[in-house]
Amino acid sequence: MEAMRYAALGGGKRLRPFLMVETARMLGCESGPVWQVAAGLECLHVYSLIHDDLPCMDDDDLRRGKPTVHKKYDEAVAVLAGDGLLTHAFGLVANCGADSGVSAELVAMLAKAGGTQGMIGGQVIDISVSEADRDEALITQLQALKTGALIEYAVAAGALLGGANAEQSLALIRYANDTGLAFQIKDDILDVEGDETTVGKAVGKDADRGKATFVSLLGLD
Repeated sequence: MEAMRYAALGGGKRLRPFLMVETARMLGCESGPVWQVAAGLECLHVYSLIHDDLPCMDDDDLRRGKPTVHKKYDEAVAVLAGDGLLTHAFGLVANCGADSGVSAELVAMLAKAGGTQGMIGGQVIDISVSEADRDEALITQLQALKTGALIEYAVAAGALLGGANAEQSLALIRYANDTGLAFQIKDDILDVEGDETTVGKAVGKDADRGKATFVSLLGLD
């Protein structure tokens, strides 16, 4: 629990829960279920960061301006803290206090966004496809899954809780897709131009690993 709190409550932009809360608020909904589902989404996002930072994945020492969980504690505790946050996320969403049908849909949507058709699928592409085989279309697909899926969930869940109609939901999903892509492009730019203190994590990693990104393919300008 200490390691889970260390990861989830220390620093971070809270972009995904922010998007969910503001989407629902724009539609006139500011009820408790929105905040609890947003907290669940952040727990799932943080679990993914803990596991991404592990030596078997990206092997990072710094996250949100402080040592990563496996550096602060150890690898076993980091794996379990990530597992705990992932499990807790679904508990929060399932028991958010919304209508039972809405809660069930939110859980199913989160499972898709965080699973093999979303974030996990993107991570598998990221670690299994060689850099030489990556073009703009593949990187766009990779980031739509790895980064964009949870951003899309944030907006879609806010729309569902806010009672959006079909036209509003479609417009919001398009907005979320573009926001997710813009977020990743900015992240790639910060890896080149940013500094560790401001960004809160190591920079220059993509170039050091010869990683194909939007910047390496399209150029910084």
